[in-house]
Amino acid sequence: MTQTAPVGREGSDPLSIDLPGLSLLAHAVSAAERGWHVFPLRPSDKRPAGHSDARCPGTGRCADGHKTPEQRATTDADLLAAAWTHAPYNIGIATGPSGLLVVDLDTLKPTDEEGTPDGVTTFEALCERAGQAVPLTHRVRTARGGMHLYFTQPSGARLGNTAGRLGRRIDTRGWGGYVVAPGSHTPDGSYEVLDSRPPAPLPAWILDALTARPKPVQSATAPPVALTVRASRYAAAALRGEVDNVARAADGTRNATLLSAARALGRLVASGDLTRQDVQEALSRAVALWTGLGRAVSASRIHAGSGAGGRLSRTSYEPSG
Repeated sequence: MTQTAPVGREGSDPLSIDLPGLSLLAHAVSAAERGWHVFPLRPSDKRPAGHSDARCPGTGRCADGHKTPEQRATTDADLLAAAWTHAPYNIGIATGPSGLLVVDLDTLKPTDEEGTPDGVTTFEALCERAGQAVPLTHRVRTARGGMHLYFTQPSGARLGNTAGRLGRRIDTRGWGGYVVAPGSHTPDGSYEVLDSRPPAPLPAWILDALTARPKPVQSATAPPVALTVRASRYAAAALRGEVDNVARAADGTRNATLLSAARALGRLVASGDLTRQDVQEALSRAVALWTGLGRAVSASRIHAGSGAGGRLSRTSYEPSG
């Protein structure tokens, strides 16, 4: 026999909820008590419950038009209790109406190059670059081992969602978005609070990075290539071509471009057509045309990998992808 428990505000009609959903409801109400707008997600899933815009019947709550999860989200405990009587829903927090900007620090994917930094590592590097300590704020561990950093949006701001704007493996959720709340479970694991303190105000350096206009791609001039040995015409041309590609690489493509150049030129080093010193210095001069953290980390990786048996390091990264 399934056990149930009555829930509801004092003076209201009690509702019965299966005990598996009672814990989820408690987490949903706890989030709502913080002033965060909550809506149900599919059980054991990250997708919103209910119908999509394409399948909206145009009746009931959608009689005046489809209601998005952001529009349906609420802080009303009675409405939440009524919703969770239907199923053990996971919990979504509509970040915009809640006044939140959540920084999502993602884990690596199986296809990522070995040595590539995850979102947490990149964010720590960005903090160091900004001359700021890692912010102390409300933190949640995600089901896959990533991290959500909760911040309050500045007064009058209406920050939306971004993907990779701050750095690789870093997304943000604001207006038009949502995050999976603590207490939720998926096949990958559970969402758990790591730091329960109230969200801190969004640091100014993050706000500046999110609101700055993207810089136009500038045409870089590849540095001249000097060789210490007499290389074949093919090897010399290959080196000049790869150096030019690296120098002109746009934000978001630099790591892949450098990796491709390292692989191609590494084969010519191994065959004796080029020296490791020539390749290292040429690529370092090309990387010197970059700006920001990507330049610093990539240059250091090239230097560190100069003795790797004719192969350059393939683990450089840039946070601006």
